[in-house]
Amino acid sequence: MSDQAAEDRDDQTSRELAGRAQVPGLDTWHAHSARVYNYWLGGKDNYAVDREAAEQAIAANPGIVADVRANRAFLARAVRYLAGQAGISQFLDIGTGLPTAGNTHEVAQAVVPSARVVYVDNDPIVLAHARALLTSTQAGATAYLSADLRDTRLILDRAARTLDLRQPVALMLLIVLHLIPDADDPANIVSSLVEALPAGSYLVLAHPASDIRPAQMVEMTRRVNDRMIGTVATMRTLTEVTRFFAGLELLEPGVVQPQQWRPDPGVRDPDQVTAWCGVARKP
Repeated sequence: MSDQAAEDRDDQTSRELAGRAQVPGLDTWHAHSARVYNYWLGGKDNYAVDREAAEQAIAANPGIVADVRANRAFLARAVRYLAGQAGISQFLDIGTGLPTAGNTHEVAQAVVPSARVVYVDNDPIVLAHARALLTSTQAGATAYLSADLRDTRLILDRAARTLDLRQPVALMLLIVLHLIPDADDPANIVSSLVEALPAGSYLVLAHPASDIRPAQMVEMTRRVNDRMIGTVATMRTLTEVTRFFAGLELLEPGVVQPQQWRPDPGVRDPDQVTAWCGVARKP
């Protein structure tokens, strides 16, 4: 980035901060994955640095906007199925990001008004928007926890204040595990969470792919990683993502691209989406 471009970015960010309440612990000088994702979804809760990272990613992988929206549509279909057909009324959504239309609690409570949802994230700006997430039906309940995905015991202990962990729960891990490097053993994190849930619980997982449009994904990942601090995205293959479902009963059609998981009839989806996803039941 040129010195002039950097100055322009800093000036724009300063103007944005002047018009918003200060958020303790908020880093607006580096891109953040939740805010970049928010930009791709058409949201307004992002800063100049996030928009620049998002546009750099689009330049490297022009299909990324359609990809993230296809993933959001997968979330809605999976939650509707679990609440409507599988009889699930409790959801633990980790790495929820910034609120947009079609949040987990909105989809679930439209089907089961008494559904209970716990969101987990560790970004200060997400916490600042918790009130939006906490809007619920009168019969249901929605809560927000500030925690890191690696701290599974803390998540489970605090989630138990809202959810009955003796009854089946849908564990939602959508586009978050790529933020956990291999060195931190993401498979063990997933299994620790699943093991703590009773039989009849479900795992809903989506993960960016390294083996779909691979050259574009490598360049996109490099550009985004260069603009974030403290977080390095790790894309994974179909085989690697499938391992997260070890010991579980995968629902048809298995681990597929998001637009391929039980698509709604008559909806035009992208031919290819750079992610793998699946829904599985704990026996």
